[in-house]
Amino acid sequence: MAATKRELIDRLQKNILQWEGYKPPVAGTRSLAGLGLVEAAFPNGVFPVAAVHELVCGSTKQAAAGCGLVTGILSALLKQDGVCVWIGRARRLFAPALAVFGVSPHKVIFISLTKDKDALWVMEEALKCTGLTAVVCEVCELDFKQSRRLQLAVEQSRVTGFILRNATKKLGSTACTARWRVKPLPSADLDGLPGLGFMRWQVELLKVRNGQTGSWVLEWKDGCFNRVEEVLILEERQVG
Repeated sequence: MAATKRELIDRLQKNILQWEGYKPPVAGTRSLAGLGLVEAAFPNGVFPVAAVHELVCGSTKQAAAGCGLVTGILSALLKQDGVCVWIGRARRLFAPALAVFGVSPHKVIFISLTKDKDALWVMEEALKCTGLTAVVCEVCELDFKQSRRLQLAVEQSRVTGFILRNATKKLGSTACTARWRVKPLPSADLDGLPGLGFMRWQVELLKVRNGQTGSWVLEWKDGCFNRVEEVLILEERQVG
């Protein structure tokens, strides 16, 4: 009887994860977000789409690094004629530079707003649009209630949301599926040749629902992320 109950619970957990978008990828296919082995930190080894990802940025450098990571992920998500909405605060994003990550600027709709309240309202409405693939929003403040509204929106539309949170204060709890922090790193020498090498970041997964946190060094090379080294694997957590 105990074994039967255990099997029933395991089956229900797998079903819930699949309903939330954690469906195991088909063998031989490219990972959903192009993050390679980093995706092993997520349930079923799948990057969670139809979810909201929070990237905390404590400085201008971290904000730029966070934009790089998000754009690299978008390059994979937008492969199938997808469209993204990018809600910015200070018009710092240089649209043609997106092509470095394989993202065509014409696939991104740019909206410029200066107030967090307005930006979050536009993001929520955009996340309800099933015709979009992803929505990116730059804000400073985000509370649990606001994040919960965003999470409920993506669970209905299956759109993926990214919040670039330019905050230096102590962070409170949010309903976001994952919380990231990205820091820029110096590029490596190209076999002793002068000049800049490939872009590198230290990517930390600070919080992930039903997954495992960790930290990695990633490099953007040949149109995809490559893991340079695994820095640290933190303890596994269950985040409700």
